[in-house]
Amino acid sequence: MNFLFAWRYFRSKKSVNTINIIAWISVLAIAVGTAALIIVLSVFNGFEDLVKGLYSDFYSDVRVTATKGKFITCTPDQITKIKAVTGVARISLYAEEKAVLTNGDYQTIVYLKGVDDQFKSVCDIPKHIETGAYSLGSTDQPLLVLGSGISNAVGAMPDDKLINLIIYLPNRKATNFNSIDAMHSYNVAPAGIFAIQQEFDDKYAITNIAFLQYMLDLQPGEISGIEIALSPGADENKIKKSLQQILGSNYAVQTRYEQNQSLFSIMQMEKWVIYAILSLILLVAAFNMIGALTMLVLEKQKDIAVLKAMGAHDAKIQRIFLSEGLLLAAVGGVSGMLIALVICELQQNFHLVKLEGNTFIIDYYPVQMHLPDFLLVAITVFTVAIIAAWVPSRKAAVQLYSLKS
Repeated sequence: MNFLFAWRYFRSKKSVNTINIIAWISVLAIAVGTAALIIVLSVFNGFEDLVKGLYSDFYSDVRVTATKGKFITCTPDQITKIKAVTGVARISLYAEEKAVLTNGDYQTIVYLKGVDDQFKSVCDIPKHIETGAYSLGSTDQPLLVLGSGISNAVGAMPDDKLINLIIYLPNRKATNFNSIDAMHSYNVAPAGIFAIQQEFDDKYAITNIAFLQYMLDLQPGEISGIEIALSPGADENKIKKSLQQILGSNYAVQTRYEQNQSLFSIMQMEKWVIYAILSLILLVAAFNMIGALTMLVLEKQKDIAVLKAMGAHDAKIQRIFLSEGLLLAAVGGVSGMLIALVICELQQNFHLVKLEGNTFIIDYYPVQMHLPDFLLVAITVFTVAIIAAWVPSRKAAVQLYSLKS
């Protein structure tokens, strides 16, 4: 019944045309604010999914490392227990150390990562190979898969037969680090070049783990860590707890989020800050709504007096004008959601809005619509409507009106 009154007041012709204009301005402001919120949140979702996808291709679902020092010793019994944990699909052992890569007069610092044969099924590096192939060679004939930034820094290409790549690694047994014995060196060859994103491309070179263990004088079971891929739908936090119980306190078990916690936290913070800023648009719409409802209350003084004469309580009158505010918000909110849905669908399918520059992985703004965002915006619009409509509706309820013209 309250919404029937509200709908009638919304549609009826007012004696002063300004009331209609202000009402429609408030509806338009809510629609614009709603659409802006959903579109911006969807763009943030798109970038977040893109970044997470890139990081998931380099970082595993779960990683085991040492709590102290660079290396851990993993026994065959521990490997068996890790594989037996429900939800663990595949594991890969790796060793990692900072090194110097030279090609004649060119040199650069790299993080050399030695991995086993399972690495390509745990982290999807091979699909990002731009030139050459994903091949790591053997202990005696090591091959490198270089990040594109590393490749540019030393001028190394897989098909170039004239290059003379030498990798220098620290000698863990050296007693005098100022002598030539402080470093081990070995001739290597580039097999392929990958390009994921600058953070990885300018930092990493990948080779086989046996070669790196040999260069660092590591024992067969001595490694930097374990990369673990989980089965689809597995609970990573539950698996983390199981692995921690198996391995003990000397091992650090991290989920993908924890491996990049600062990045993901900043992304979430940016999203909520933008949400708060754009919500100010809805607050501006609230002022328009307050004006529209206040003028409507003045317009309907006789109607309010008649309703009170017929026995309507103050709460009933208040609910009618609260319903009017919710109706204005609903018309604007639903219109804004439909506008946002159409714009996001067009961007997803036709990539209408392009990114400036040619240094990005994609050349358009990614968009990913999530149902929770629509629900969040709907709740925000509803809350703003209640707050904006409260004062005029309360005034309509408590003020005394006369039936005299």
